[in-house]
Amino acid sequence: MLKLALLFAGLFALFLIVWHIGLQRIYEAAAQLGPVALLVILIPSAVMYAVEAYGWKVTLGPSAKGIPFWRVFAIKTAGEVVNLTTPAGYIGGEPLKAYLLTKHHVPMVEGLASVVIAKTTKTVAEVLFILLGITLAFWMVDSDGSLGQTVVAALVSVGILLFVTASLVFAQRKGFFTWLLECTRKIGLKIRFLEAREEQLRSLDRMILDYYRHNRRAVYSSTGLFFLSWMAEASEVYVIIWFLGGPTLVLSAISINALSVFIKGGSFFIPGSLGAQDIGNFLLLKDFGYSDVAAVTFALLRRFRELVWIGIGLLCLSVLRGRAAGTQEQRMLDSGHGS
Repeated sequence: MLKLALLFAGLFALFLIVWHIGLQRIYEAAAQLGPVALLVILIPSAVMYAVEAYGWKVTLGPSAKGIPFWRVFAIKTAGEVVNLTTPAGYIGGEPLKAYLLTKHHVPMVEGLASVVIAKTTKTVAEVLFILLGITLAFWMVDSDGSLGQTVVAALVSVGILLFVTASLVFAQRKGFFTWLLECTRKIGLKIRFLEAREEQLRSLDRMILDYYRHNRRAVYSSTGLFFLSWMAEASEVYVIIWFLGGPTLVLSAISINALSVFIKGGSFFIPGSLGAQDIGNFLLLKDFGYSDVAAVTFALLRRFRELVWIGIGLLCLSVLRGRAAGTQEQRMLDSGHGS
């Protein structure tokens, strides 16, 4: 109920902002871009998705080495659409990625291990990127200090996030899923799903621990690639502002995107961060000195990009499910012929 209330509150606030500025003014600003500009705006996000897919691919075990990159890209994109559109936040699509890997003869435990490791390296890269953005924002705080409160709040929050991430990495090295199972037992709570999969959970912990021990270079490479993906997203900020005719600075674009990532992460419990993300982007642009029209158009263009990738993700999910169903049917036919 709280999620629904926050969702409607955010959308209502966005509606008020659009109404106050004027739909006609926003339409005129967006109409000046044209179809070519909209396509160019999508290029940085395409680069971001590709780099993220490679960042995940380097964490995959030996069973997945034969899977072509484009297939990993499709699986990753299909998983992300679930992350973006379901109440499960930004983890709902991760088990789906592991499941889709099983259709390519990757054991479920191995797929889950890669998903957990990639999610961890991405989070570490995200924290580092936000810290970079906050550092840059300190240099660009204006004289009336309007950006200062946002930066300080982000700095405190990212400190908490950094602590949580470090704790998560430490817990993984000690056997996170086994520890979780033992904790539920100690408090007298028996979760049937976990109890029935105790051996798989222990195997998952061992696989994650072995990966951290023997594949440190891959862990660092994955973290670096995810950091580059955030930088690619920052270039989207630069491109959108440039097309909107505003003054563009590379450092400002990095800072804006880092704070935007922070806002989006903080509203993960709202499906798609609807309302919160859009208002956050609007207020960020205002804090950096851009006009109301440019700020709200920027927020809507970023939402447009997200909708495009949701469409691409749904297409990937449909194709992958179709292939999986076809493979299963073929196996049944082969089994029938064999008997």
